Amino acid sequence: MIRTKVCMLGSFAVGKTSLVRRFVHSLFGDRYLSTLGARVDKKSLVIDGTKIDLMLWDLAGKDDYQSVRPTHLRGASGCLLVMDSTREHSVDVALELHQLMLDTIDQVSFVVAINKCDLVDEWRLSDRQLEQLRALGGPIFRTSALTGDEVENAFAALARQILASKPPGEDGDPS
Repeated sequence: MIRTKVCMLGSFAVGKTSLVRRFVHSLFGDRYLSTLGARVDKKSLVIDGTKIDLMLWDLAGKDDYQSVRPTHLRGASGCLLVMDSTREHSVDVALELHQLMLDTIDQVSFVVAINKCDLVDEWRLSDRQLEQLRALGGPIFRTSALTGDEVENAFAALARQILASKPPGEDGDPS
């Protein structure tokens, strides 16, 4: 069994907590609760016959008053980079956080989650922004914490990347 730390990164109110709640508990709550600091949840998966425990660090969102601490990123082997499909600025923040992640962690797997894709009529991301996200090199998923669309697939893809990057015999325990 492998136990690994995964960080949820993104701007304030992009749906990081909602994605974790949908993934871990199969629930969605429409009441907004701001994350202060970090909250940790756990979800076990079996990927290609290997059990992996994802320790999901739901980090407070980056905004004008608060930033993500590099100390929260240390020890992570994966990251879900989350943005809101209805807020263009959330892509800029995600790109900044991606760079912080690269500056803080030597080797890290990541997946891009463009969240709130159920709000089709409110889509605000440009083709240029989508190209910037593609240039990062990670898989991109159009997720909805509300409907559950692509949530499981995004986390499973991240778990596969993490497993593929681990040397044989390494348990990846971040604690």
